[in-house]
Amino acid sequence: EVRGEAYMPKRSFEKLNEEKKARGEEPFANPRNSAAGSLRQLDPKLAAKRNLDTFMYSIGELKGKKIETHSEGLEYIKSIGLKVNPNWRRAADIDEVMDYVNEWTEKRADLPYEIDGIVIKVDSLAQQQILGFTAKSPRWAIAYKFPAEEVVTRMEGVELNVGRTGVVTPTAKLTPVVVAGTTVKRATLHNEDLIRERDIRIGDYVVVKKAGDIIPEVVRVIEERRSGDEQEVHMPDECPECGSELVRIEGEVALRCINPKCPAQIREGLIHFVSRNAMNIDGLGEKVITQLFREDLVHDVADLYKLQREDLLKLERMGEKSVDNLLNAIEASKENSLERLLFGLGIRFVGSKAARTLAQQFQTMETLRSATEEDLLAIDEVGEKMADSIVTYFGKPEVNDLIDELKQLGVNMAYNGPAPVAEDDIDSFFAGKTVVLTGKLEQLTRNEAKAEIEKRGGNVTGNVSSKTDLLVAGTDAGSKLSKAQQLGVAVWDEARFIDELKK
Repeated sequence: EVRGEAYMPKRSFEKLNEEKKARGEEPFANPRNSAAGSLRQLDPKLAAKRNLDTFMYSIGELKGKKIETHSEGLEYIKSIGLKVNPNWRRAADIDEVMDYVNEWTEKRADLPYEIDGIVIKVDSLAQQQILGFTAKSPRWAIAYKFPAEEVVTRMEGVELNVGRTGVVTPTAKLTPVVVAGTTVKRATLHNEDLIRERDIRIGDYVVVKKAGDIIPEVVRVIEERRSGDEQEVHMPDECPECGSELVRIEGEVALRCINPKCPAQIREGLIHFVSRNAMNIDGLGEKVITQLFREDLVHDVADLYKLQREDLLKLERMGEKSVDNLLNAIEASKENSLERLLFGLGIRFVGSKAARTLAQQFQTMETLRSATEEDLLAIDEVGEKMADSIVTYFGKPEVNDLIDELKQLGVNMAYNGPAPVAEDDIDSFFAGKTVVLTGKLEQLTRNEAKAEIEKRGGNVTGNVSSKTDLLVAGTDAGSKLSKAQQLGVAVWDEARFIDELKK
C-alpha cells in the first residue's frame, strides 16, 4: 500500500480554464480547488479529462521486503514504477535542511505545479515509530510554510459570525482583492483583543494574507494612509443572532453566546447532538437537518422529539420507510444513558469521556445541574475551566427550560451505564492496561468492545505506541497490527478477547 497526493499541474489548470472561458463559464480560482473538484466528480471520464497527476509520498504497508528508512521507501516506490517527487533530498543535519528550504524558496515558481511549503521528515522508520503521533499529526514530520503573499485593500466594515460553540468571531468586509489566486472579500479578525492590539479600524487600508495559503486574515494596518475618518471596532454586549448577553470566560479571549436556543448555533449543534457518540440518531444526517431547518420544523434539540410523520413525508427523498425508521431511531434515543445527552448538549470542555465521568458521579441531570464549582472540582478529571463552564451553562434559565422540556418529552435524564469502579478494586486483566482495537470484530461493535474494556478498568486509545499493552485485532487488520508486532506489543484475536471478557 502506498500513500500520496493527487494534484493539478499548472498546464492542466491553464488548459481547463481556457476551455471554461471558451464556453462562457467562470474559471476556476486555483489548481488546489480544481483538483479537489475534479476528484469529487461522479463521472470518472470527466475527472480523467482534467489531467491530474500524482506523487507517492510513503509506504503504508509492505510484505515480503524490509524497508528501514523513509528515503529507502521512496527509492523502492520509484523502482516499481510509481511516481515520487524527483526533488526530494536526504539531509545530514538541520543546516542542510535550511539550505534546501532556501533553495526552493527561490525556485518554487519554476516548478510545473504550485506548492506552499516543504515537509521535513525523520528518515528512520524506527525513530518515527518511537516518536509516534499526536491526535492530529505525526511528531516525526513538520511543514515549513513559505511566507504568504500579502496584498493591500480597504476594510469596509465588520460582520459578526456565531459558531457552533457560541464563539462570536469578527470578520472584516474588504474591497475585493486577489490573494494567492482567489478573490478575497472577507478576512478573519480573530477576536477583540487582536483588533485592539493591531488598532484595526473600519475604513483602514490593511495588509491581507492567507494563513497557510488558505484562510484570509488581516495582518496589519497601513497607518500612513489614514484620513482621520476611520471608525473604531466595538464588539457587542449581546449576541447578534439571538440577543442573549455575551460572556467572556476567564482566561479566554473569545466572546461567547451560551444560549442553547441561539439560531446561529442550532444547526451545527443539532448535527452534533444526533451524532454517533452523542444521541446516535440514525438517519438524521446533515442533509436532513438542513431540510428540517429550511422547512422551519426544528428550532432546538427538543423539536427533534416533536417531529410528526406527515411533516417528514413532505421532505425530499423521505419515503414512508425512511420516515418510519427515522421516527423509531428518535424514539429509541430517549432511552440513552445520561452521558450521551450531556455530550450531545455541547457544553464547553465536556467531551464524551468527561460526560461519562460526570454522569457516573452525579447519576442524574437534576443533581448535576445543581452542583457547585466545588462539587465539580472534587472530581479528579474535572479542572477549573471545565467546572466553570458547567456552572455557567446550567446557570442560564434558557438551558434549564430546554432540559425541562426534554424531560417532559420523555428523554432519559439518568445514568444507566455500569457503575465506576476503582482500578485497584477491579479483578480483571484489563485493569490499568492501554488497549488498541483494530480490524473488524464479528461478535461486538467497536464501541461495545471499548465499553467492555473500560468497564473492566482498561483504557482504549486509537494509536499503537510503546505504551500500548495489548492490540485486539479483528479481520482485515492493517498497519496497526504491523506496528504492534514491530514494537513487541501483545496481540490477541477476537476469540481470545471474548474468552477474557467471560472471566
